[in-house]
Amino acid sequence: MAPLLRLLGAEEMAQKAQTVTPLDPRPPVEDGRLLDAYSSAVISAVERVSPAVVNIEVRHAVDSGRPRERGRRSQPERGGSGSGFVFTPDGLILTNSHVVHGAVQIRVTLNDGRVCEADLIGDDPETDLAVIRIAAADLCSAELGRSASLRPGQLVIAIGNPLGFQSTVTTGVVSALGRSLRAESGRLIDNVIQTDAALNPGNSGGPLVDSRGDVIGVNTAVILPAQGICFAIPADTARFVAAHLIRYGRIRRSVIGVGGQTVQLPRRVIHFHRLPVVSAMLVTSVEEGSPAHRAEIRTGDLIVGLDDHPIAGVDDLLKLLDEERIGRTTRLTLLRRTEKREVTIVPRESDRR
Repeated sequence: MAPLLRLLGAEEMAQKAQTVTPLDPRPPVEDGRLLDAYSSAVISAVERVSPAVVNIEVRHAVDSGRPRERGRRSQPERGGSGSGFVFTPDGLILTNSHVVHGAVQIRVTLNDGRVCEADLIGDDPETDLAVIRIAAADLCSAELGRSASLRPGQLVIAIGNPLGFQSTVTTGVVSALGRSLRAESGRLIDNVIQTDAALNPGNSGGPLVDSRGDVIGVNTAVILPAQGICFAIPADTARFVAAHLIRYGRIRRSVIGVGGQTVQLPRRVIHFHRLPVVSAMLVTSVEEGSPAHRAEIRTGDLIVGLDDHPIAGVDDLLKLLDEERIGRTTRLTLLRRTEKREVTIVPRESDRR
């Protein structure tokens, strides 16, 4: 009986196998429509913005340490490149500060193949943004959008022009908002956009755009050991910085003339003085003749407040020393040994270029 049952079972399975329909290799209709819509959005955004994306080649002077000889070029040069984008019809271009800072020559290749010499209008290493200008006709420009309305998961497109003539395109989503990134100058850049849209070599300074083709960020950095972690300076920050660079050639900031580091405060000191912070800025140096020197701030003081703002470290102080505090009497709260003090100080304008 058992062999007969096994035989019947085998025949039944064979019949079922014959009735099974083969899998359709094509995606379902709805998935196909979604993919078509996604592709259409990317293509539309790229077609709108890519004509404004440019390649930037720079030459930097290198100090060889040798005495200059008459009739010869004083210094050898090294090259570099990056991307940027035209954001006004009269030839203003946004890019990264680290692409053009200190360059002795800037050359721009437009999307249509034209090559133009560019002048540096201004750059700000503290936010890694720069504005350059070219003199050319019939320029396509990209529109700066608003980055305040971005949401994690939103589609973004990174466009660059690392070689000239041809733009590179990568897509992804906004991974996170409100990130902080340390600039080459050491200052902390706040409210940075994190995205997984891959940045290729030479894409620094190119636009990060949304599905409508509005520029919502300036691509600036990638974490090399990590997978898919890239950063962009928000368009709202870029708009503010660009306006000041066009007007002044730099961003005006205030300084008080101290160097320092962030340190943790003892718990008993926090409770005794009822401090709103658990750390402070330890003053490690005071510049001769600076506002801090005139206010008799000393090495070893702990800065815990500026006006009504708590100071938990170096980054908090740098963030508050903006243009509005230049020449304005400011109240500084500090700890000297076991004593809590308040001193008045008048920050001066920073001369850092």
